[in-house]
Amino acid sequence: MARRERNRRNNEVDGFWDRPQLLNLAADLLIVFGVAVLAWAAMKGVQRLPFYPLRELVVVGDVAHVSRAQIEHATRSALSGNLLSINLDEARASFEKLPWVRRAELRRQWPYALELALEEHVAVARWSRTDGESRLVNTHGEVFAAVGSDDLPVFSGPEGAAPAMLARYREFDSRLASIQRQPVAVTLSPREAWQVRLDDGVLLDLGRDQPKLPLVERLDRFTAHYAAALDKAKVPIVAVDMRYPNGFALRLGTPASHDKKSKTS
Repeated sequence: MARRERNRRNNEVDGFWDRPQLLNLAADLLIVFGVAVLAWAAMKGVQRLPFYPLRELVVVGDVAHVSRAQIEHATRSALSGNLLSINLDEARASFEKLPWVRRAELRRQWPYALELALEEHVAVARWSRTDGESRLVNTHGEVFAAVGSDDLPVFSGPEGAAPAMLARYREFDSRLASIQRQPVAVTLSPREAWQVRLDDGVLLDLGRDQPKLPLVERLDRFTAHYAAALDKAKVPIVAVDMRYPNGFALRLGTPASHDKKSKTS
């Protein structure tokens, strides 16, 4: 029994060398590994050769907010090596960190240049922040850090609500054009209630959007009766509560700073 056991173990040990398929597989793996190492070493060696030095960065497209100094600073930190060794993904990420840059694209222009295309943000509103950081909203509803004009409308709402607020702003602006008014501020509360400040100072309290009482219907009701409400009020209108199903309430300003309400149907 002991002799049989030793013979079986010897057969198991010697079995690998008696299997040509396993030997061929191991040889193939070693060859592939060796070729990969040689290719990597050759590539690194070629990259270190003084071939195809980067001599020029060509900026294409209209750039309104990104300065030449900012581009030069990003170039010094992002581009190193020759045209072969530059990591385009890392360089692109560096340029996209610049203020006002929404997207950057880099392409090699053989034999000595890189082409840089910058897409800038187009600001349509300011994003209200309580921490003092200046942020803007672009045409895609994306919030980005930059300083914008005070003439832009102001959005105030929960984080992540900018795309929905931009869509509503465009809708409000289109419908208010019939009475020559513009929204200068749009507010969305955590409970999804909407308020709109007009360019004449009037505050519209639209409330929450509901299937039986959509925001657009309330806004259309306001634009249809606003001129008549102004004539009837005789004094400046401070705010309009549009949450009523068939009418709205006016809050009127008085010289004594005492508000008075009147109901209009």
